[in-house]
Amino acid sequence: MVDLESEVPPLPPRYRFRDLLLGDQGWQNDDRVQVEFYMNENTFKERLKLFFIKNQRSSLRIRLFNFSLKLLSCLLYIIRVLLENPSQGNEWSHIFWVNRSLPLWGLQVSVALISLFETLLLGYLSYKGNIWEQILRIPFILEIINAVPFIISIFWPSLRTLFVPVFLNCWLAKHALENMINDLHRAIQRTQSAMFNQVLILISTLLCLIFTCICGIQHLERIGKKLNLFDSLYFCIVTFSTVGFGDVTPETWSSKLFVVAMICVALVVLPIQFEQLAYLWMERQKSGGNYSRHRAQTEKHVVLCVSSLKIDLLMDFLNEFYAHPRLQDYYVVILCPTEMDVQVRRVLQIPMWSQRVIYLQGSALKDQDLLRAKMDDAEACFILSSRCEVDRTSSDHQTILRAWAVKDFAPNCPLYVQILKPENKFHIKFADHVVCEEEFKYAMLALNCICPATSTLITLLVHTSRGQEGQQSPEQWQKMYGRCSGNEVYHIVLEESTFFAEYEGKSFTYASFHAHKKFGVCLIGVRREDNKNILLNPGPRYIMNTTDICFYINITKEENSAFKNQDQQRKSNVSRSFYHGPSRLPVHSIIASMGTVAIDLQDTSCTSGSGPTLSLPSEGSKEIRRPSIAPVLEVADTSSIQTCDLLSDQSEDETTPDEEISSNLEYAKGYPPYSPYIGSSPTFCHLLHEKVPFCCLRLDKSCQHNYYEDAKAYGFKNKLIIVAAETAGNGLYNFIVPLRAYYRPKKELNPIVLLLDNPLDDLLRCGVTFAANMVVVDKESTMSAEEDYMADAKTIVNVQTLFRLFSSLSIITELTHPANMRFMQFRAKDCYSLALSKLEKKERERGSNLAFMFRLPFAAGRVFSISMLDTLLYQSFVKDYMISITRLLLGLDTTPGSGFLCSMRITEDDLWIRTYARLYQKLCSSTGDVPIGIYRTETQKLTTSESRETASQSQISINVEEWEDTKDTKEQGHHRSNHRNSTSSDQSDHPLLRRKSMQWARRLSRKGPKHSGKTAEKITQQRLNLYRRSERQELAELVKNRMKHLGLSTLGYDEMNDHQSTLSYILINPSPDTRLELNDVVYLIRPDPLSYLPNSEPSRKNSICNAPGQESREETQL
Repeated sequence: MVDLESEVPPLPPRYRFRDLLLGDQGWQNDDRVQVEFYMNENTFKERLKLFFIKNQRSSLRIRLFNFSLKLLSCLLYIIRVLLENPSQGNEWSHIFWVNRSLPLWGLQVSVALISLFETLLLGYLSYKGNIWEQILRIPFILEIINAVPFIISIFWPSLRTLFVPVFLNCWLAKHALENMINDLHRAIQRTQSAMFNQVLILISTLLCLIFTCICGIQHLERIGKKLNLFDSLYFCIVTFSTVGFGDVTPETWSSKLFVVAMICVALVVLPIQFEQLAYLWMERQKSGGNYSRHRAQTEKHVVLCVSSLKIDLLMDFLNEFYAHPRLQDYYVVILCPTEMDVQVRRVLQIPMWSQRVIYLQGSALKDQDLLRAKMDDAEACFILSSRCEVDRTSSDHQTILRAWAVKDFAPNCPLYVQILKPENKFHIKFADHVVCEEEFKYAMLALNCICPATSTLITLLVHTSRGQEGQQSPEQWQKMYGRCSGNEVYHIVLEESTFFAEYEGKSFTYASFHAHKKFGVCLIGVRREDNKNILLNPGPRYIMNTTDICFYINITKEENSAFKNQDQQRKSNVSRSFYHGPSRLPVHSIIASMGTVAIDLQDTSCTSGSGPTLSLPSEGSKEIRRPSIAPVLEVADTSSIQTCDLLSDQSEDETTPDEEISSNLEYAKGYPPYSPYIGSSPTFCHLLHEKVPFCCLRLDKSCQHNYYEDAKAYGFKNKLIIVAAETAGNGLYNFIVPLRAYYRPKKELNPIVLLLDNPLDDLLRCGVTFAANMVVVDKESTMSAEEDYMADAKTIVNVQTLFRLFSSLSIITELTHPANMRFMQFRAKDCYSLALSKLEKKERERGSNLAFMFRLPFAAGRVFSISMLDTLLYQSFVKDYMISITRLLLGLDTTPGSGFLCSMRITEDDLWIRTYARLYQKLCSSTGDVPIGIYRTETQKLTTSESRETASQSQISINVEEWEDTKDTKEQGHHRSNHRNSTSSDQSDHPLLRRKSMQWARRLSRKGPKHSGKTAEKITQQRLNLYRRSERQELAELVKNRMKHLGLSTLGYDEMNDHQSTLSYILINPSPDTRLELNDVVYLIRPDPLSYLPNSEPSRKNSICNAPGQESREETQL
């Protein structure tokens, strides 16, 4: 075996121990060569060039010294003129020879020598091979004229009194000043301001012209009037200002010629300078200039970064931002890469905005533009995406880059970012506040299907308003709706609050009810001091603490409220409680405000998930006294709290055992096993035990697993929810999850059908005739158009077609522009809509930010625009909790112990409660729910002319029914009679209309040419059939024929069921004495059912694991 140590090569000589002692001498025998670089810069010329030209700081010093020399030479010329005695006579020798003292001559010679040496040196250093280019330059010629005569006079003493036009050095000083400013900007590494340079050049040019003219006139008039410097200055100012008094005029031809020459030079030079200045001024107006550092440090400002600024976006931001009193002193700096729009320019010229808003044209990706906007001193930066682009992903990418650039330039500046696609949200997790448009859009559309008009509720909550809208309207619903729209979400610390301080140590439900009873405020949530999570209605188990932050809904925040004397208010309440005579409030309101002494025990049975039980007390108690409501306990009683476990879904008790077993085998509760994008909040919801094959997801095509080809064949127990969208994007996840949340009862889960294209055949196949709701999502391909407001044209017309074909279908539509809401469900002869249009214009003239709120589709929650949620991002600057609260309300986030938004409908059995205050007490005492508003539907009082026309056509078809022979026509007449009874155009309400319709029908039957026999009878029959057919009947016949062609059953298609005779609106936090009406929908924040369970998290996991068939689903627990 070979010894390994013998194969190791010896160390080279330079690493031996003797080399360490004696020094390394091996490099002498080495073949390596040491190379020195940049040897050309070591020459004497290059070193001089580096000092005089290349180095910024030394070059700046040289130019400053040169500028000082030129000014000194001009100053010496003025001193020579002032010291000179005016000589007598008019000889021309006085032009060429002057009196110059020896010390003054010595100073001028010294200045001339230094200037000439510097000029020659700089000419040598900047020489590039063409000597005539250096010699024929105007600065070099002027330097030779002013310096060489003084140097010659050193060797020729008789020339010491020779006149030298030293005043021309002012032009050399101007040239040195321009170079000095350029070097100054380079030395301090600041962006060069072309506007500043141009103004400086113009001023220096004008001063040089005036100074040259003064000195020239004064010298040439030595043989004339012998003017002094002041008279020459006066003459020049009067001449250049085109005044020309004539009291001082040149006498000699030489001075006159000089004045002519100077005027010609001024006429050529000054217009060029003014033209360049005007051009730069116009460019600066386009780019917006700079926001000064001094203003940034002494004033507060925010920066708004957008891709393109539209007038609607600008006004929404300004109106919402400046609606808060403490933001009145803030400035808004807009940073936009495009040129200012004409409408935007016109608005920003209004004095109210011109003093507050600064527009800068630039890019957020350039540090220079961020420096112009003083981003590092800004209080906040709002980055908005451009939603009117075809490629929304590309728009998100631009937003992400802007956010990264701002974070890199100003790490401490708070970022408020708007993103469009949810899958791009994780790129900007570092931002302080993020609003993802598609998340909120789909969540609101989903909740609109189960809680009507949720989109309107959220929109009104996130808009700043004083509740003054509609107060001048003669209609009561508009006054109530407008006044309640002023409610917003505010916060206050419990110990600092007059509203809630007395409820320390009490339960949350107790504090919420009594604060509403006493002050009319609605307490909806709290947050512990040491916890960042907001809890909406944590339930009666939650005990209020002094350091808790309370979130409540009210017209204004508590700091802006005034309170009466509590003792006087208590005495007045006591007197009212004992005396039920005439008072300001009705008796039931006084009883509700004082509370009732309840004998009934609380209902401790488990309620269903569909809504609280508001049934009457037992029959025995009704014979003795009026129904009463249990009081809200200060501290929750464990025995009285409903401890129903929603995981077991008690709402299914009404089903048969077989159905319950099959239902439990089909569904389970857990977390979705897959997340469509990073950053989605895991939600506990209903799941299937087994994943459905992809082929079974096509509703209109059969596969090997099922043979159904339309929605009717599936036999769904609940009505469908149809989503008409362009693509099945990741945002659709936020539509499905709220509809499948764990707290939704299984018996209320609606099937969801995604319709990627909506021709009539596909609509009929997917079950549009018996669907509960149809959601029309704004398509990305139509969001951009040549005319901005035309982006919604396709969506509006398609929805109008659906509205005409399926008038009983509840359609929820999303639009790009809120102004287009007036075209939804458009009726050309609708007088009521025209009246609402006039009301909207009046509200807009009064300065309302919610002028569109009285449009019937928006008030009813049938249409909304996601751009209305831009104010949510703006409000977060003042209310940093608004995004979190909105996400909790919409179900986008789930916090343990936080409640959720749901609704309940007031039925005839619930009208015994009578008032909103008693309902509040009933809910708080029985289920712990907190109501926040009412969705009310009323009969439309003003009958439209179109409905009259439809009713008259219906009357005609009924009164000539004897002409109809076929069975189908009789069935249509039956449908029309049903519709007549359901609409506001009833016969009993319009007897005159009925009589005229019958007379018109008789006249129609008599008209026509006289034909004999069967021909005349046949023509008359056809003509009557044409007259009888209305537009709606033609559409209904079209739909039915198409359904028959597709092999679909026409049963259940009710073409005459129209909801236009009703109007719906929202009352947010209504007054306690508001009377409840039949079919009112009450918005509730229901406490988390899992919070009632001991050790809620383990209970949740155990329930998942122990459910039937769940052994294989443990991987879903994220």
